[in-house]
Amino acid sequence: MTTLPSDAVHASIAELVRAYLAADYRWQHGGDWHDLQIGLQAPALELLYPDHGTFGMLSAWNPRSVECAESVNREADRALRDDLAATGLPFLPAFGSAFDRSWREPGWMVIGLTLDKFDALSRKYGQLGTVWWTYGQPGRLRVDASRPAEFGNDEHVDWLRASPADG
Repeated sequence: MTTLPSDAVHASIAELVRAYLAADYRWQHGGDWHDLQIGLQAPALELLYPDHGTFGMLSAWNPRSVECAESVNREADRALRDDLAATGLPFLPAFGSAFDRSWREPGWMVIGLTLDKFDALSRKYGQLGTVWWTYGQPGRLRVDASRPAEFGNDEHVDWLRASPADG
């Protein structure tokens, strides 16, 4: 197995994060698909679930954004769905994709989960990026990596690992 130099890993992460920020995010309710965007609130979710306070979108597909066989992804998705069902909280079908649909990843919108439990599920399924909304606040991209120095700051990105660039 070849190990990439740290600057190549950081460049790859920066590229992936840019793709996540530009992605199209949607969730389904009552047979209709609804748009979401990082940096904007989630008014339809807030109207449907006014007493839950948080909304998180995550997937079990392609851990660390490394493409896996469809059968592997579907099995991981079933396990995530079972974990979400065990919380007793509402969750809905969702997906993230490139605007040109050159890639698309199914996932779930979970309503009312605490941030620590959401992050734990994300780590369990090896996700590099997830999206999180708190009632009345803009959506945030949560990245399970350190911020590459060349990436700069983005007010809607939470880097979950300490970075040399952060001092």
